[in-house]
Amino acid sequence: MKTVDCQIVSLTSLTPHVFKVLLKPNEKVNFIAGQYLNFVMSHEDKRPFSIASSPNNELIELQIGAFIADSYPMQVIERLQAAQAANEPVSIEIPLGNAELRLDSERPLLLLAGGTGFSYIKSMFEYLAEEKSQRPVIVYWGLRELAAAYELDETAAIIAKLPQAQFIPVIENVGESEIWQGKTGLVHNAAMDDIANLEDYDIYLAGRFEMVGIIRDDFVKRGALLAHMHADAFAFI
Repeated sequence: MKTVDCQIVSLTSLTPHVFKVLLKPNEKVNFIAGQYLNFVMSHEDKRPFSIASSPNNELIELQIGAFIADSYPMQVIERLQAAQAANEPVSIEIPLGNAELRLDSERPLLLLAGGTGFSYIKSMFEYLAEEKSQRPVIVYWGLRELAAAYELDETAAIIAKLPQAQFIPVIENVGESEIWQGKTGLVHNAAMDDIANLEDYDIYLAGRFEMVGIIRDDFVKRGALLAHMHADAFAFI
């Protein structure tokens, strides 16, 4: 891990509550898909965010969900906005995390995320597509409501580059007036409905800690092997 200054290339809104950040490091950085970084607010205040971009990309992408004013993530957005306005760099610590993509495995992949945990799995399937991986990949993305979805077409296009891949967004609550022809309910229930036996899969999970804990327990009951399940949340639950 090292500390690196970055220029802010762009800061845009994906939804009213999710921001996309593109950073250009002032020096080359190396990480493995699925790792995260710390955004340095101060020497004592460093805030973790999954890296949404592939390690092959010269820019580092973050997807930051900031739902409440003056919240932990919104303070980071405000710092980014101030630095962008002043044309000043920001600092990150990179790389961090132990739930990175296992590059020595050829097992089928199940990538599952809720909300902005999507950034964690996006780094992986983007990298796999760039590397022309032949591994079977199933990507599940769970969202509470349709309005929280973003870049669905772009995501489908990336995953379509993989020869054995599926992208399955799942909306938990669909309004009566909304048009949605995809899966509904809890995302991990959708995965268990689709996959009879999880034992053969390398599984990568991201989302709220309590969600990840429930998924881990339910997946184990359906044959998933703990040795082949990965999430940074496991260190905290």
